[in-house]
Amino acid sequence: MPSRLRPVASVAAEAVLVGDPGRALLLAQELYEQTPKMSNHARGLWGYHGTTPAGAELTVQATGMGGPSAALVLADLSELGVRRAVRVGSCAAVDPELALGELVVIGEAHAWGGPGTREGAAVLPDPELTAALREQLGGEVREGSVASLDVPLADHLDTGAPELHAAVADMQTAALFARGAGLDVALAAVLVVSEAREGERLDDEAMATAAKRAGRAAAAAL
Repeated sequence: MPSRLRPVASVAAEAVLVGDPGRALLLAQELYEQTPKMSNHARGLWGYHGTTPAGAELTVQATGMGGPSAALVLADLSELGVRRAVRVGSCAAVDPELALGELVVIGEAHAWGGPGTREGAAVLPDPELTAALREQLGGEVREGSVASLDVPLADHLDTGAPELHAAVADMQTAALFARGAGLDVALAAVLVVSEAREGERLDDEAMATAAKRAGRAAAAAL
């Protein structure tokens, strides 16, 4: 039995990963043909198992907040048989041209620690899964890099840290890509711009709409 997850239902070989447990339920309701069946509630990491309208089994699993939590959950999922996964997450815009609600398919991720740390080497997603994700989203998405921070973007910028060399910032993607490579789990990611560089935030309804669109594309790509 894995160290953190305590599944009470099947776990599929393919998974959609989200940070927020509430968003996990939202996407399970959106992506499954029938009522979602909870597969995990241990540690508040809600997970669901179901079948898509296309007949594919799919797990939707919350990973918690931050890279360490996400990496630990991914290790448990790998032990339970997950082989391919797409992160559907939120991010803050570093590029001022990105609009709230835009979707960004991640082409590479860099880990950053606290103030005074240096940018980590690029960690890459699975190329085939990323290409499939781009194809599903078509012209509704742009591709970019993400800086995965230990703190929210606004806090990072307040420290006077060096400028981030990325389109967006989040707190999980680099850790997932790096851990996935070590576990032989193919990973890709699509992020919703939920916060503008100036601090304006996407409202809950618009966030849910964008997350559902990203989730549908993730399920189809898998």
